[in-house]
Amino acid sequence: VQLQASGGGLVQAGGSLRLSCAASGSTRTINTMAWYRQAPGNQRELAASITKEGSTNYADSVKGRFTISRDNAKNTMYLQMNNLTPEDSAVYYCNVLHAYGRNWGLGTLVTVSS
Repeated sequence: VQLQASGGGLVQAGGSLRLSCAASGSTRTINTMAWYRQAPGNQRELAASITKEGSTNYADSVKGRFTISRDNAKNTMYLQMNNLTPEDSAVYYCNVLHAYGRNWGLGTLVTVSS
């Protein structure tokens, strides 16, 4: 499974961004899709995940501000990020769990200015 993330950029605090992650290859076996993020000097952390059935899970730090969704027909996952803060600045990686293992995308940079 190959992953292509897009949608990152520079935004002011309080603004919004929408990330997309398009999957290709053996997509029929994809179960859980997730967004992780890694800020400089920090470990990579889970931001949000969504199962094939649509069950979602969020890190406490993004609850109420981020919304994860997926379009199984398009093999695409989204992350709508609202009310962004400088603490949300990070490289955001998409990740999928499938029948043959786990794959990571290259990441997309989100920078939130104060």
